[in-house]
Amino acid sequence: MHRVGRLAATPPATVQRLLGGRAGRLAAARARSIDPRLVVPLTLPASATIRTAFPRHALDGAAVRATLLDIVVRLALLPLLLRRRGQAARALTLTLTPRFAGGSTRTKPRRLAEPSHHDDDLRTVAYRLMDAAGLQHGRLTGLTLKREDLIDAGQVAQQIRLDTAREARLVAEAAVDRVRDECGPDNIGPAAAFRHAS
Repeated sequence: MHRVGRLAATPPATVQRLLGGRAGRLAAARARSIDPRLVVPLTLPASATIRTAFPRHALDGAAVRATLLDIVVRLALLPLLLRRRGQAARALTLTLTPRFAGGSTRTKPRRLAEPSHHDDDLRTVAYRLMDAAGLQHGRLTGLTLKREDLIDAGQVAQQIRLDTAREARLVAEAAVDRVRDECGPDNIGPAAAFRHAS
């Protein structure tokens, strides 16, 4: 027997004689889609993190922002993360690794006004964290963005908005997600476009 259908069509007593009592009963039951075990839902992680190291000390504010935007997009789209996983973040923490003696870092956390997994919301908060760090002229060696206090996106109340521009961005975001699924996440992205254009 090389196929499950053939095993399912075989009388259970015959399968038990071939495989032994317990193994035969189990194989016959599973071939007939009988599984008495309880379904245990997968526990999703409470946070997601992406780190990026700069090959050289970063001084250009526009390049650092492009890298930060790239992290925001990658964190939302990596397999099993946020939108694909159906999770929304309630908080963001940005860790900057400047060129300081002793390898110290600067960490800035911030709660979101409402849980979100949309690039636009998370980008806005990430940029505010970057501005609040006050390192416009600092030399950075790396960035880490952590989305914390993740919850099921289905629990987030959907507010009725009259902001047609935001709604258009969300429709465009969904379309870009589909394009990324087709072409791969490395081929489409605002930060990638920035790098190619410069």
